[in-house]
Amino acid sequence: MIKTDQLPRAIHATLDGYWQRLQAAADNNKDSAAHAVIAMTESQEQFARQLAQVWACSDYAANVCIQHPELLLELHQSGQLLHLCPDGFHSSLSVILAGLSPGQADKLDEAALKKRLRLFQQKQMLRLIWRDVTHVASVRDTAAEVSALAEAAMDETLGLLHQWLVQTLGRPIGQRSGTEQHMVVLGMGKLGAGELNLSSDIDLIFAYPETGETQAAPQGKAVTNQQFFIKLGQQLIDVLDTITVDGFVFRVDMRLRPYGSEGVLACSFDAMENYYQSQGRDWERYAMIKARAVAGDIRAGTELLNRLRPFSYRRYLDFSAFESLRSMKQQINKQVRKKGMSQDIKLGAGGIREVEFVVQALQMVHGGRDKRLQQTSLYAAMDMLQAAEYLPADIVQSLRSAYSFLRDLEHKLQGFANKQTQSLPASADEQLRVAIAMAVPDLESANWNDLISVLEQHRAIVRQHFSDVIHTEEEDDDASRHAVDDVEMQSLWHGDLSQEQAIPLLSALKFEAPENTWQMLTDFRKDKVFLTLPAESRQRFTRFMPLLLATLAQQKSPSLGFERVMKMVEAVARRTAYLVLLAENPRAMKQFVHLCTESPFVAEFLSRHPVLLDELLGTMKQPPEKSVLQEELAQGLLRIGEDNFEEQMEYLRYFKQTHTLQVAAAQINGTMTVMKVSDYLTFTAEAVLEQVLALCWHALTRKHGYPVNSMGHHGEMDFVVVGYGKLGGIELSYLSDLDLVFLHDGTLDEDTVCAEGQRSINSREFYTRLAQRVITMLGTNTVSGKLYDVDMRLRPSGESGLLVSTLPAFEQYQLKEAWTWEHQALVRSRAVAGSTRMAGLFESVRASVLATQRDPAVLANDVISMRKRMRDELTRKAGTKALQPGFAIKQGVGGIVDIEFMVQYLVLAEAYRCSALVRYSDNVRILEATARCELLADHEIQQLTESYLALRATLHEFALQHNESDAVEMEVANAVLLPLQPVRDRVISLWNKVFGTVQHDAPALAGKSPSA
Repeated sequence: MIKTDQLPRAIHATLDGYWQRLQAAADNNKDSAAHAVIAMTESQEQFARQLAQVWACSDYAANVCIQHPELLLELHQSGQLLHLCPDGFHSSLSVILAGLSPGQADKLDEAALKKRLRLFQQKQMLRLIWRDVTHVASVRDTAAEVSALAEAAMDETLGLLHQWLVQTLGRPIGQRSGTEQHMVVLGMGKLGAGELNLSSDIDLIFAYPETGETQAAPQGKAVTNQQFFIKLGQQLIDVLDTITVDGFVFRVDMRLRPYGSEGVLACSFDAMENYYQSQGRDWERYAMIKARAVAGDIRAGTELLNRLRPFSYRRYLDFSAFESLRSMKQQINKQVRKKGMSQDIKLGAGGIREVEFVVQALQMVHGGRDKRLQQTSLYAAMDMLQAAEYLPADIVQSLRSAYSFLRDLEHKLQGFANKQTQSLPASADEQLRVAIAMAVPDLESANWNDLISVLEQHRAIVRQHFSDVIHTEEEDDDASRHAVDDVEMQSLWHGDLSQEQAIPLLSALKFEAPENTWQMLTDFRKDKVFLTLPAESRQRFTRFMPLLLATLAQQKSPSLGFERVMKMVEAVARRTAYLVLLAENPRAMKQFVHLCTESPFVAEFLSRHPVLLDELLGTMKQPPEKSVLQEELAQGLLRIGEDNFEEQMEYLRYFKQTHTLQVAAAQINGTMTVMKVSDYLTFTAEAVLEQVLALCWHALTRKHGYPVNSMGHHGEMDFVVVGYGKLGGIELSYLSDLDLVFLHDGTLDEDTVCAEGQRSINSREFYTRLAQRVITMLGTNTVSGKLYDVDMRLRPSGESGLLVSTLPAFEQYQLKEAWTWEHQALVRSRAVAGSTRMAGLFESVRASVLATQRDPAVLANDVISMRKRMRDELTRKAGTKALQPGFAIKQGVGGIVDIEFMVQYLVLAEAYRCSALVRYSDNVRILEATARCELLADHEIQQLTESYLALRATLHEFALQHNESDAVEMEVANAVLLPLQPVRDRVISLWNKVFGTVQHDAPALAGKSPSA
């Protein structure tokens, strides 16, 4: 007898009725399996309790047990009720379908195929429901096993049907490859995600790789591949979907294929790609996120999805996804209201679909950039959203919990009668039985009202998160949020106001130059570029521009901000997805407007690289430490295939640009000192150099093997990149190029050591190619710009010298041939990438060269002469502009270069007796070392250090103001540079003391001054 004491009494009568039917089946049919089941309930108490629990929760399961007790008996005796199916059902189905003719099929074979599949499906559904309602399986286990069952049924059936159809129509051959073609079945929706419901239909798309026609057709002439695969698809649907006396296997829905119900049943890969590129709709982008090859030629299916991936995942941040999903949600809401579906846990408010929309919206927005988000599974996508910090952990946890509860409830609703439903039951009996299945609050006291209370808590959480993500409303952004509804802002944009009305309005909104702002707004609205935009793009402007004006009105200089912001707006006029990003995110809009208003450099930087706008979505991060930078870049490149050179190039550029923007924002917001600005810009360059070198090394060694070093070893990267100038001195600015020298430890006369299939080359040629690759990768202009300009003129013998030198050759050059100015440059050099061993050897050579004892008088004369030559050359290049008054911060008398020359002189003059001077390559720490060596008085060192930092800070500020010139016009000087006059005077005074000569002021230089 089944055990019902753990269940509410209200369900006992129903269970007694099922028990009597089982007994009657045993008595009437002398069914040994039914007798065995009855016997097990009497001898196995746990089985008897679980049987009652399953019957209480599922009429379908009860009927299968009564009609086919042998299925229950086999499942119990084999232990399958306790464990996950280990092989995804394939081996079981292979055994069941064995014996069906592999040759031409007849009606008996087709009927046997359908019957065997349906009985297998009934057995497995009983097993799945049993495990689900007894809570042996988790909600994810159940979803994964239903999906695996569908995949196995399709795959095994498809293989058999293909063999049968070949006997009739011939073998489909690809026109290009000349090889046999096989169908690809794409699973969409929850099947693609591997998360099917207990009674899901399966959304499919049929495809095949190549057009062509069949060969060796036994019955008549050949048919096209399309005809073959349409017929094969029809047969597969018939076997799975047709209802017989044994039921069906899976309901099949083909409406997601290209052109929907009007489209052909099977398409070639080329046809599918052409469709999605030219005619794919927004909802199809959403659907394709979950597409997965589930049966047939899986490998070819994966290749197809790789071709289609750009359709769903755009390379830029695509906030238009929110518009699309809002539209889809509005249509769903209309359907819900029209059909009275408020109790539908899938489509109703706070239901399953809203969780999916939240997750998949963020996938569509960010997934083109961050491949970690390109997940078909919703659970996996949620995990990645948390790991990548697109959603806070607590929000992901609450969404995951709500989704699991809703999907669990969905399983219970569908398992009751094996029907595809998401509606809550109306009858008290079904409500109780669903509550029992969910065990809320527990099995014995299961209660519908308690279940509904828990359900509503989850739905409320989902509704809130859906509104936050899809609508992106923020309570503290009232002005921006309501700007679209602000009649005044709308009127300004649409041109509904006359000039006499608009200018006073702009003035009242605190625009300091209302006439200019109005003129620019009017000109843009009348510009041909805007007028010829598609309707959708103009509609996006209609939403964006009032928000922009409202946000600008909150700035201290709205007109200045408008002038700068409009450069970016004009640059992306034909790519309005970027405007959607800002319109959808008031916080991003605020940061965008603030940064552009404060810095024309940032405004132009974002105009050239609008893809960086996504960095404004949250609070701008402080730039990370060097080790974090290195790890971030390394991990990002690991997610890109090693052969995908173009994507590697783009990711490197995005990384550099992202961190440049972060540094600029930190400087503008006053959270980063000038020293830290240079530090982080230098750290970013070093991280890029390390990875560029690693990528180039890997590419060359794959092709040519490994060079042999001076010790006769191979396999190591005996190569080092030495940074000079601002890079070596850890003093990079926003627009700095990289002064580089390449050194290696290869044996010049030996060829590389190769494996089979590689081509050996001379070590000199290998390292020359390596250097060329590095320079190319850094300096190549792509759609995202370049990484860095590279200057190699500081290598031995300059432009006439070898691109790469051995370390001994470099040392000999420095000791015997180098000029004093080259030793000055060596002061600001250090190893920045490559072999740790080689870096150590270089530092030893550098220290040795710098510590060579020199004649102080000769050295001073060389340094002074070089400084004069440099200034004369700059004056000559500046021409008549040099007659203008002003002060060149870097190259002028008392400027940065004078400080650098003093530091370099002190190192070259005194390092032979004070080794601390060669330990560092940056000016500030070298100046600290001069204190320890007692080369200058403490107050003089402090003056030099403070002067140097003050001048550098001014240069960084000018860089943000996009003043690329080192010389400043008088009107700027009066406002900015006069406070620096005492600094300049101190530098001149110290120069005179160090060198014993008098510096005479020189005319200011306008235009860009070359780096020292």
